[in-house]
Amino acid sequence: MSAATNTPPISRYPVPELNELPEDIRARILAVQEKSGFIPNVFLTLAHRPDEFRAFFAYHDALMEKQSGLTKAEREMIVVATSGANQCHYCVVAHGAILRIRAKNPLVADQVAINYRKADITPRQKAMLDFAMKVAQNSAAIAEADFESLRAQGFSDEDIWDIGAIAAFFALSNRMANMIGMRPNDEFYLLGRMPPPAK
Repeated sequence: MSAATNTPPISRYPVPELNELPEDIRARILAVQEKSGFIPNVFLTLAHRPDEFRAFFAYHDALMEKQSGLTKAEREMIVVATSGANQCHYCVVAHGAILRIRAKNPLVADQVAINYRKADITPRQKAMLDFAMKVAQNSAAIAEADFESLRAQGFSDEDIWDIGAIAAFFALSNRMANMIGMRPNDEFYLLGRMPPPAK
C-alpha cells in the first residue's frame, strides 16, 4: 500500500505497463478504455500472463457477447448472483455495475448480489439463478429434474448450457480474483446508480 495515496494495489502479482504488453492485448485494453472511460482492473491484472489473458477473454466473449436465449442483463444476473455466493468482491462490484446499466435498473444488482430470491426479478429469472447457483456451488447434485424445471420456464437446452457455462466460467473468475486480490475500480461503484432520465 502506498503511504502517499493509501490506495491498495490492484493485485498481489505484478501488473505490467501498457507499453510492455503484446500489441493485441494492448489494443484490446485501449479499446475498452476508449469505450468505458477507464480500464477495468481485470484487464490489467490478467495481462500478467498474456496467453491466459487471451484464453480467458476468448471464453468470456463466447459466453457473454453472443446471440442467446438469455438477455445480456440476464447473463449479468448470473454473474452477480454466483459471485455474491462465492464472495468475489471484484466480480460483484464490476458486474453489478454492468447489470445496472444493461437492466436499466439501479436497484437490481444489489438485490441479486445479496439474495436473488427476494429480488424484483421474474420467476423465470429466479429459476435461472437457482440453476446457476447449483452449478457454481453444488454441481455434482445436478439432475434431470433441474433441466425439467428450466424447460418449464421456457428455456431451451442450449439456454441451459449457457446458464451453466456462465456460472462455471465465473466460478473460475471468482476464484482467480480472490486469489490474486483483484481490487475493483472505484468507477464501478457509481455506474448505473442513478435511474434513467424520464422520457
